[in-house]
Amino acid sequence: MRIDLSHTIEHGMITYKGLPAPIICDYLSREASKQKYAEGTTFQMGKIEMISNTGTYVDAPFHRYEQGKDLSELPLESLVDLEGVIFHTQERVNGPELFDQADVRGKAVLVHTGWAKHWRTDRYFEGHPHLTEAAALWLREQKAAFVGIDSLNIDGTATGARPVHTVLLGADIPICEHMCNLERLPDSGFRLHAAPVKVKGFGTFPVRAYAIT
Repeated sequence: MRIDLSHTIEHGMITYKGLPAPIICDYLSREASKQKYAEGTTFQMGKIEMISNTGTYVDAPFHRYEQGKDLSELPLESLVDLEGVIFHTQERVNGPELFDQADVRGKAVLVHTGWAKHWRTDRYFEGHPHLTEAAALWLREQKAAFVGIDSLNIDGTATGARPVHTVLLGADIPICEHMCNLERLPDSGFRLHAAPVKVKGFGTFPVRAYAIT
């Protein structure tokens, strides 16, 4: 079974308050294409203007570090066909105790908070669940390969500090934020795929994340 873990990107959708929404429109409409092709043959070419932090997206080290790997430099094995394990929480602040000393070495670690139910509402932007620096340090020490969460940010945003991004991206561990449908996954035994577009000079880009169970 394949389970889609990504939100749909729509015109005018706000992912993170204060950042602009995507503008999605035709570059070439079907009506206009009639002038370019044979009778009965039409095409649509779309145009999108958006910031990289839109929808469900993956962060590469370059997002946080000037000399870090950008999206084009992330190896595929860090993004696709990863053995996955999921942890469930109803807490706002989550430390290493969430993982209960589980074996996460080489695995995609997903944190299910249930926050995705607030997607496209004002509630989504306030008081979101997140990890602590101690949790990130534990994940780094245990050699997790990838970390994702179904909430606004993997870090708390009360201050400008982003210790979880700092620790994980500093260890070349990609981060995925704004995931969804994590409640549909088994606790383990699934494979995660989350490869963004291979863009040079970008540290973040939307992704069609999905799991195979």
